[in-house]
Amino acid sequence: MSLLTVLTNVVAVVLVLHLLSLGVVRRLAGRELRRGSLRENVRAVGPTAAVLGVLLVANGAVRDVGVELSWLIGLNITGAIHALEGAFVADLQALATPELTAYFSFVYVFGYVFLLTFPIVLYALHDDTRPLAATLVAYALNYGIGLVCYVLFVAYGPRNFMPGAVESLLFTNWPEVQHLTSRVNENTNVFPSLHTSLSVTVALLAVRYRAAAPGWLPIATVGAASVSVATMYLGIHWLTDVLAGILLAAFSVAVGARVADDEHGDGTDAIGTERAPGAGLEQFRR
Repeated sequence: MSLLTVLTNVVAVVLVLHLLSLGVVRRLAGRELRRGSLRENVRAVGPTAAVLGVLLVANGAVRDVGVELSWLIGLNITGAIHALEGAFVADLQALATPELTAYFSFVYVFGYVFLLTFPIVLYALHDDTRPLAATLVAYALNYGIGLVCYVLFVAYGPRNFMPGAVESLLFTNWPEVQHLTSRVNENTNVFPSLHTSLSVTVALLAVRYRAAAPGWLPIATVGAASVSVATMYLGIHWLTDVLAGILLAAFSVAVGARVADDEHGDGTDAIGTERAPGAGLEQFRR
């Protein structure tokens, strides 16, 4: 199976997940999502989106250079991580079943892409610009800080550091996905786990802006938890990487929400309660 085939499959599955989730969110909310001010939202968050785009391009462009630079100036923390948590990932894999492996492989590839892209679509359809702005700022911080950490720290994942004890379950279950993962990941770039940080970022934003789409909150929460566990179950990340990712997510969301409030505040709080007379957060239309 070629890279193009894998990418086509990912796009097709994620598109189906988008369509299904829009229906679920609408049903759980009991209201119809507004299409509202899509053009205004795009215009308002344009500069932030541009910064995120630059970081994504830079992340890919300097990936190989960053690895070489990391070996020159970075600190190899793999041994310290292993000494800290021991065989936690190996013990987690002891619970492996074919069904769990299939589920976590699906979540790691398809679910992760869906979690990152769906909030952008969802919040772009919302009258309040803040959820979309906070999401883009938080994403940019995740990628920016993650890129710096990948240069400063050399860290091999458990499947590479102790292959006799930890299996690479993702590639065992779906070997073709290596065509995709090899383009975006390096074996020494595991601290922190960006899969975890970005997924938890989505969940934390869903909590903060739950009035914007109440039906999205349970989906985002289950998705973020599943992705976080998947990174360890599949042997890709240590527990330490996941915990660091959670901290990065919390920081990114706090800063993102603050920036969104400062730049796009309209007199309401994060869950739609009025803070000033006459102010309101109109996000749904019956």
